[in-house]
Amino acid sequence: MRTETGQVVSLADYRPTEFVLERVDLTFELDPTDTKVEARLIFHRREGADVTAPLILDGDDLVLSSVLFDQIELEPERYSATARSLTIRDLPAAEPFEITITTLINPEANTQLMGLYRSNGIYCTQCEAEGFRRITYFPDRPDVLSVYTVNIIADKQANPLLLSNGNFLGGAGYGEGKHFAAWFDPHPKPSYLFALVAGDLGLIEDTFTTVSGREVALKIYVEHGKEPRAAYAMDALKRSMKWDEDVFGREYDLDIFMIVAVSDFNMGAMENKGLNVFNDKYVLADPQTATDADYANIEAIIAHEYFHNWTGNRITCRDWFQLCLKEGLTVYRDHQFSADQRSRAVKRIAEVRHLRAEQFVEDSGPLAHPVRPNTYKEINNFYTTTVYEKGSEVTGMIATILGPDLFKAGMDLYFERHDGDAATVEDFVVCFAEVSGRDLTQFSLWYNQAGTPNVTVSCDYDTGSSLFTVELEQVIPPTPGQPNKQPMHIPLRFGLLAADGTPLDTATVDGGEISGDVLHLTERRQVFQFSGVKERPVLSLNRGFSAPVILHFSQASADLALIARHDSDLFSRWQALTDLALPVLCDNARQLSTKNDTAKDATDKASIKANDALKQSLLAIIADDALEPAFRAQALALPSEADIARELGSDIDPDAIHQARQAVLADIAIDGADLFARLYDDMATETPYSPDAAAAGKRALKNAALGYLVQAKGDPSKAAEAYDKADNMTDLSHSLGILAYHFGATEEAQAALANFQTRFAQNALVLDKWFSIQATIPGDGALERIQSLMHNPLFNASNPNRVRALIGSFAFSNPTGFHRADGKAYDFLAEQILAIDKRNPQLAARLLTSMRTWQKLEPIRAAKAKAALALIESSNGLSNDVRDIVERMLKG
Repeated sequence: MRTETGQVVSLADYRPTEFVLERVDLTFELDPTDTKVEARLIFHRREGADVTAPLILDGDDLVLSSVLFDQIELEPERYSATARSLTIRDLPAAEPFEITITTLINPEANTQLMGLYRSNGIYCTQCEAEGFRRITYFPDRPDVLSVYTVNIIADKQANPLLLSNGNFLGGAGYGEGKHFAAWFDPHPKPSYLFALVAGDLGLIEDTFTTVSGREVALKIYVEHGKEPRAAYAMDALKRSMKWDEDVFGREYDLDIFMIVAVSDFNMGAMENKGLNVFNDKYVLADPQTATDADYANIEAIIAHEYFHNWTGNRITCRDWFQLCLKEGLTVYRDHQFSADQRSRAVKRIAEVRHLRAEQFVEDSGPLAHPVRPNTYKEINNFYTTTVYEKGSEVTGMIATILGPDLFKAGMDLYFERHDGDAATVEDFVVCFAEVSGRDLTQFSLWYNQAGTPNVTVSCDYDTGSSLFTVELEQVIPPTPGQPNKQPMHIPLRFGLLAADGTPLDTATVDGGEISGDVLHLTERRQVFQFSGVKERPVLSLNRGFSAPVILHFSQASADLALIARHDSDLFSRWQALTDLALPVLCDNARQLSTKNDTAKDATDKASIKANDALKQSLLAIIADDALEPAFRAQALALPSEADIARELGSDIDPDAIHQARQAVLADIAIDGADLFARLYDDMATETPYSPDAAAAGKRALKNAALGYLVQAKGDPSKAAEAYDKADNMTDLSHSLGILAYHFGATEEAQAALANFQTRFAQNALVLDKWFSIQATIPGDGALERIQSLMHNPLFNASNPNRVRALIGSFAFSNPTGFHRADGKAYDFLAEQILAIDKRNPQLAARLLTSMRTWQKLEPIRAAKAKAALALIESSNGLSNDVRDIVERMLKG
């Protein structure tokens, strides 16, 4: 584990390598504790490079066995080696040469799960971003592309399966009890896309015929006995391959495409060329063990990793600062795929919920960074929602500004021009500038400026002149290292509504560019004037969330209610409900806050209500059977406690927020009790379970109605009945969650929790749900519950999924429990992070980000959180991953 102080890496310092890597031949002799790796590397010096420059190769915790130059042992004075690097001197000025390096590694002891590791009897690799250097000394950077031949030798009984990238060349016996397999990948790739898997796994197979008529073998490997649960993943893969051909014109390029599902994995999945490795939670599903959300995630992540074959593999990143070029673009592509497979509006609402809950928070705190950072200390810490989700939003804005035809033309040019390249953000953007003739210089600030733009909106209507005026002003707040910001190009979809909710036509517009239904805000302040508007319009702005900005728009409740009931854009209808709810929730939280000297006593807290505009609009929408159930379910999900905290912005009291939200939910539940009862019955079905979008939407609305019904009645019987009757994991886990969250101490809740544990004790992924449900029970005793569950024999501290399910769910998703006023939960997390950091720094660093909002808490909690962070920072032996995060959080 790297524990030395991380050096700052700067984009401005990028230089190409001195040497070109022509070919890579790897031979692995697998052994649990003593694997031998032979790397035969063919180099030549880059034209124009310094003829005296040595070859410097990266390493990490390696034991060097030998170094050969052109098959002859290299003289010791010509090289120097440490566990972190290998430097070779006196190399040819022009002609190719061969370096053969043999290293020894211990996969069994590799608890970081980076490089080559062995877990549950399976050898597996994770090489992105800098894991390959834990296998052998290598120019481990994304702009070094080469073709790979891989030979794997292993015990045949323990490892009947030997897989790597590309196409299978053949295999045979290899001495007593061993065998070998050879693989060749004809497509040049960087080292982070290398993969190896060996072990004993089950298999499901299928084929896909590409648009040109080529038949591709599809194979998904899972643990024995779990093969039927991989069927949905296979179906999602085939739909992804067809969709990428139809929508982006991208055809698969190898004879075989493989997915391997493993239970111990730091990531969600990894797009290694032709051999994707997945966390098994994103592969395995059946109705009894997976929820509708699990099915949707499997579909999305299968698609995401497959789409990387072109946006990430065929065209990769020149350096890690360009990470958004593959990740943001591919997230955009998988979002479009999911929207086409399901409900576009519902998918968009879910995306924005996630963006606001994670990326907006990141952008407003000490960990803020641009979509393309300028510097980093630890690249593992920049696999963030800013790079992924905000990066996706930036791609989406290009599509909005250019329109679908020019966007497709730009993508086609990008694929044609840069196939086989290690590209940059500039390479990507210039393709769209060329096909459109539009100067995208200002737009590129989205890649280089951190922070979420705040757009203030004011409107005025003059009856006499029929002139409607919209004034917009943008401010991008200061962020670490960027105190001053330039105005951005912000594309805002809009519409004008008449008093009856019908669209109003606009005649002429002055003050700036408007193309179709897109208003282009490009200056710090702009005034748009719409002439010929026959009545006072209601402005619907940022439809579809066309730009990832925060709108400050004080619309009247009546106008928001009109949008909520009548807007043609479903996202805007949902947003209007959110805008009706947040002021009520925030005002109530302020009243209840311990910071408020006039805070109400317990009796007053019970009297907090939702306002009439919110209740009437919400109940009208969910009663509208013409609207799809999935959308109505989203409407019922009021802003979360994290949403309220983000809106408040400072002096956050999680207890007051929780109490305020629960009071408003209860008020709505009581007023709408009859409607919720009808919905619960209407959405129930006797048909067999199907994970399709329509059926999932009905279950979502039914279960949302159940949550309100339970709140209205104030007893657990309805949820207990639903638990007993559930015939699928969606209904079962939702009813269990309601029982645990609202009635955790009752006999019904305890019986259901015990039943669930017994039923699924042997199913790790389902058991993760059991841990997560208990980790998010609010209020007193939450920390003690977590500590008790850590001593449960079913808790496995070495499994990232289990740690995320318990400790991660507690820290990220239990505001009242984690932010308890005495600060003990902060101390607990600090203790856990220090322990986890010793075995898995990436996991520890990700858990640490749960404290990224500590400065926005009320002073007492903030002081205790800061003390816990200071304890972590002062500890000896921190990994680069954790030290980088904690230093930035304290500095910010």
